[in-house]
Amino acid sequence: MFISNAYAQTATGSDPTGGFLGMLPLVLMFVVMYFVMIRPQMKRQKEHRALVEALAKGDEIITNSGILAKITKVGETYLTVEIAPGTEVQLQRSAVLQVLPKGTVTK
Repeated sequence: MFISNAYAQTATGSDPTGGFLGMLPLVLMFVVMYFVMIRPQMKRQKEHRALVEALAKGDEIITNSGILAKITKVGETYLTVEIAPGTEVQLQRSAVLQVLPKGTVTK
């Protein structure tokens, strides 16, 4: 009378796409995240690794803390750098942010 009859829906697997359309937004979101976030970060890491491995004695660098220095000794994992005349400090190779052009660090 006031309420219409409710009929149960049959679960016969009538979805021709097999549920793929339900997962499509999730897959697209992962693909976009890969190209926007993950891939550029991997590229930066690869460039930094190449920069750190190419360090040599006499290179002028900027460290992650902003110190300008000149490399005096190169070790396997550590560098000895001169930050002022007669002042040398050791730092990790991975602490190098950028290699500067020759003649940038003046004394």
